[in-house]
Amino acid sequence: MPLPRFIQISALTSYPAALLNRDDSGLAKRIPFGGSVRTRISSQCLKRHWRLADGEYSLRNVSPELGLAVRSRALFRLRLQEPLVGDGVPEKVAETVLSAFAKSLYEGKDKDEKDDKDGKSRDDAKSPLDRSELVVLGEPEIAFLLREARGICAQAEGDIKKAATLAKDYLKTQKDNFRAITCGAGVDGAMFGRFISGDPGARVSAAVHVAHAFTVHQESSETDYFTAVDDLLTREAGGSGHLGATELTSGLYYSYAVIDVPLLVSNLTGCRPEDWLDQERSLAGKVAANLVQLMATVTPGAKLGSTAPYDYAALVLAEAGERQPRTLANAFLDPVRLGTPDLMGRTAASLANYVGDVDAMYGPGEMRWLASRLPGVQVPGAVRTPLPELAQALLQAVATAGRS
Repeated sequence: MPLPRFIQISALTSYPAALLNRDDSGLAKRIPFGGSVRTRISSQCLKRHWRLADGEYSLRNVSPELGLAVRSRALFRLRLQEPLVGDGVPEKVAETVLSAFAKSLYEGKDKDEKDDKDGKSRDDAKSPLDRSELVVLGEPEIAFLLREARGICAQAEGDIKKAATLAKDYLKTQKDNFRAITCGAGVDGAMFGRFISGDPGARVSAAVHVAHAFTVHQESSETDYFTAVDDLLTREAGGSGHLGATELTSGLYYSYAVIDVPLLVSNLTGCRPEDWLDQERSLAGKVAANLVQLMATVTPGAKLGSTAPYDYAALVLAEAGERQPRTLANAFLDPVRLGTPDLMGRTAASLANYVGDVDAMYGPGEMRWLASRLPGVQVPGAVRTPLPELAQALLQAVATAGRS
């Protein structure tokens, strides 16, 4: 049985009359593939909806202790300075201590906070604690920073110079332990990574790799003309209070994500990726189980009030193995033909046939589980099972890998 070094998740989901992900002009995102243009959902859009989803399979429920990361340029001001000021700490004292913390954590001043030639701030309206890039920290790390800052501020007794000296002395003795908190980025940070341009040591490599979803067939869209009726004025003069138009699309989307299990275990536990088999892996297994549920059930939808773009995946295929992952997107390099019956069934058959062709060339190398509401669909080597059991199988594969 192969080790589940990589878990690959493929899904097919259909959405009618929707506008799931827009570009800067308000139109549906698109991508040319196989000589035809497809409607697209960006990986950023997908990850944000999975990250913020509520319910039983929320990433927040994976580990209440780790929780989700807080992502904000204003994290030091809103989550640290404001509570300190609320406790009665003078604003400038809190700012002095937290600025020292930020400088230690992120290797010096933020680039937007550097002074110009005249000695003036480039952005006088900006708080000195706000940064030009997102700060990403987990809730336990935020609580630690707040606790340590409270202690220093209490000793400073309202004196700014004393606060600066105390913070400097604290960082001299606690710098290594203090900077270790940059590894804490919450469950979602462990999954999707964290980029800190000023401090390579604080970066977290993404353990979950997410592809842009795209329609398996050529794009299908139309312009929706709509009006908003003025209930009072229409009685007098007719017409409407507003006229508008928006693009609507429909499509059957292929989604794909990969979990680098050793890296995920490393991000969650702090171990080296090569030591992942020696760690307790139930938390990483729960991440895999929840992610497959989220991919199958969470809609990356906009325009909820006017399109209700809700659906569950018609097919989910999970694979676990040691080989480098490979997408199944090329099953749809030639777009599935529209206008003939059973689009979903023909698409599932194309995916299954492609898996068989890859196996014929490279040999089968993965454990596979298939959940589908389509009768008669079978993927080579896959155990057909309901989605909850598929998710549980992934959890067990990760948690028990390498154990007799």
